[in-house]
Amino acid sequence: MMRPVGIPSRQLNEGETVVLHTRTHAKALLLPALALIVLLVIGEIGHFWLPRVTSLVLWALVALGALWYVVRPVLVWASATYTVTTRRLVTRRGVLTRRGHDIPLSRISDVASERDLIDRLLGCGTLYVSDASTHGRVMLHDIPRVEEAQRLINELLNDSNDRAMRDEGV
Repeated sequence: MMRPVGIPSRQLNEGETVVLHTRTHAKALLLPALALIVLLVIGEIGHFWLPRVTSLVLWALVALGALWYVVRPVLVWASATYTVTTRRLVTRRGVLTRRGHDIPLSRISDVASERDLIDRLLGCGTLYVSDASTHGRVMLHDIPRVEEAQRLINELLNDSNDRAMRDEGV
């Protein structure tokens, strides 16, 4: 798995450690890369076929398109993280407004994964985490090595269940 970095240590509870820290698979950057290529081609074609002033206006539009279709998705990708600690699943996302969701491992009732053909080729998938809250189910799209992440969370759940049973004297 990836090197545990995760959330800052000041956000961890006493005795809690980061087990897995990841972000959405880099496949999320394929469309922005394609958009950048298309925008640059449009700008170059306009540069050679249009008068200078019109060409400058076109390049300004290309720059705006690059901000919207390239820079914005890259920032969204870079700002979304998923962290599994020994006690909870932590999701964080957002560039200007940060949104987060913490699910204690003790509330997780099921962990499932789904991988379509493209996901299998690229080594990622969607992780479905069901919990006992009103949210019901959290979908984490395009998680790298999703089966390893699922196995790791299941191991943590089994360990915490074993600890709870020992504490109850069963």
